[in-house]
Amino acid sequence: MNSLMGWFEQHVHAVLTEENTDLPPLTPAAVLWGLGPSLPGSLASSAWTTWLSRHSGLSRVAGWQPDESDTGDASALPEFILPQLPAGRGLTPRGRAWRAALAIFTLAAVAALLSSGWNNRQLLQRVGVDIARYERIAMDDYRPKASAVRVLREDAALLDSWARNGVPLRLSLGLYHGEQIRLPLLEAIRGYVPPPPPPRPVQHVAPNVIRLDSMSLFDTGKWVLKPGSTKRLVSSLMDIKARPGWLIVVAGHTDSVGEEKANQLLSLKRAESVRDWMRDTGDVPDSCFAVQGYGESRPIATNDTPEGRALNRRVEISLVPQVDACRLPDQPSASSQDDGASLHNGE
Repeated sequence: MNSLMGWFEQHVHAVLTEENTDLPPLTPAAVLWGLGPSLPGSLASSAWTTWLSRHSGLSRVAGWQPDESDTGDASALPEFILPQLPAGRGLTPRGRAWRAALAIFTLAAVAALLSSGWNNRQLLQRVGVDIARYERIAMDDYRPKASAVRVLREDAALLDSWARNGVPLRLSLGLYHGEQIRLPLLEAIRGYVPPPPPPRPVQHVAPNVIRLDSMSLFDTGKWVLKPGSTKRLVSSLMDIKARPGWLIVVAGHTDSVGEEKANQLLSLKRAESVRDWMRDTGDVPDSCFAVQGYGESRPIATNDTPEGRALNRRVEISLVPQVDACRLPDQPSASSQDDGASLHNGE
């Protein structure tokens, strides 16, 4: 038996377990040694008997093995060893197909999870960068701030759309983290203060100047109003009543005929006459008037022709937009929409 075990280790086990480029090493799961009668159909000579004869010097003789008539129904292996043998591990074609399908599915699932994780990371990073950029811009830097908050609103609209309609597959698989960034995003948007509205443009009303020939109001060299001439002042008085509280400037002008000092005094007296008529007729306080006499110092035409001198002889009435400078009794103040406007009625 010892010789059989030694032969097995040297000529069988060593060959099965050695490294070979053609076949992988094979380690026996179980080895059973035993001596018994030869089985029907077995060879008369074998590698074992040859090795035994060479090492023991004994020659094979007839009858050296047990009598074959006693073998009965002897099997190749005793039954007690059969339960000890490992179960077979071979794969059927169907099993190999299932194994390949499982491997492919596993690889696809891992790839999908990695892709979803990467896409979610990119989403969080992009929205985080947008929020950080928005917060770095000063609130009074209106144009860049408005551009940054517009980007945040686009991000919020995208997240809201996914919340209502479902997350796309490339971000799902249980890895979606958009809700984590949605609340900070909405907080940043709510903190935005829009720029103040632009100031309303000041509407400059072009002066409406009405110039009347002084000869239609006064006699030559006089400052007392002619009878019936006050009809020309009625329209000016209507404009004054329409803008209560404004300063009324009455300025007299003459041509260059005569002495300069006399012309200046004449223009002032004529302006005072117009002021007195409006004060008495329209019940306007004296404090609402400013009277000026410019004489011949402010011509609007040449004094070399009769037509030009006729244009220069005039009395101008100007309404200065000075709200509440002179409030008339029992009348409201002028509307704010008239601020900055002026009306000139020249007579």
